[in-house]
Amino acid sequence: VVKGLCAKANVGTSIYLGRFAGATKAGTTTTLGIGSEFLDQETVSMAWEVGFTQGVHNGLSYEQQADGGCQFAGGEYPCHQGDLRTYTILAAVEASTYPSRRIGIGARLGAGVLSSPLLIDEAAYQAEVVPEFGGDPGFHGGVKPIFVFGPTFEYYSKLSHFSVGIDTDVFYGIGWDLGLNATGYFKYTF
Repeated sequence: VVKGLCAKANVGTSIYLGRFAGATKAGTTTTLGIGSEFLDQETVSMAWEVGFTQGVHNGLSYEQQADGGCQFAGGEYPCHQGDLRTYTILAAVEASTYPSRRIGIGARLGAGVLSSPLLIDEAAYQAEVVPEFGGDPGFHGGVKPIFVFGPTFEYYSKLSHFSVGIDTDVFYGIGWDLGLNATGYFKYTF
């Protein structure tokens, strides 16, 4: 089992649990990250990680939302452009315990920023979508703070530099939504 500086790639799914759930379907999420242990003992370790995550979700069209489903129209979920693409830069720390030499079970805690840019031309958004909603909901401009927390599981393979695992993160973006990412990962430790 090799520990130290590593590169990590996650792939999985993401769902919204809060406001966006009524208009946005579960989607895919991918992450590329780097990290390293800063505490490495036989039964306990702690590590830092920095990653870039992309989420892709299909959603109701803005016309369907404006017909009564979104908040500006008196509905339950926020008005947004329809399909969503999110980009997140996240820094996290992880603490793990090792019930056996090759299995790690732990928890992650992190914070970062999330952005969800417009997927349509800005002029078309202002001319067609904003009038349908009766205003700009403001989800697709700037960055929003995001926080994550969740369990992690790692299996260190017999190929000394390689491990695989599962990260399950509950996330909350201020001014965005509550959600859940569940991803499998492949990690190479240098």
